[in-house]
Amino acid sequence: MEVILQSTITCPNCGHKKEETLPMDACQFFYECENCRQVLRPKQGDCCVFCSYGTVKCPPIQKGSSCCS
Repeated sequence: MEVILQSTITCPNCGHKKEETLPMDACQFFYECENCRQVLRPKQGDCCVFCSYGTVKCPPIQKGSSCCS
């Protein structure tokens, strides 16, 4: 299975979108929107901001394993 490393994060506060590169070896728990400066955190049940607000989930989840152990 090929892992996708680009994901577009959409800020739930202002709707700003930005394409970001997914980290391969770490979870991203915080993300600051460059437009409104809102600090995003994962939604309950998600392991990282990409799983909550991105168009593509983080690499471990894409591979079918658990994330952020």
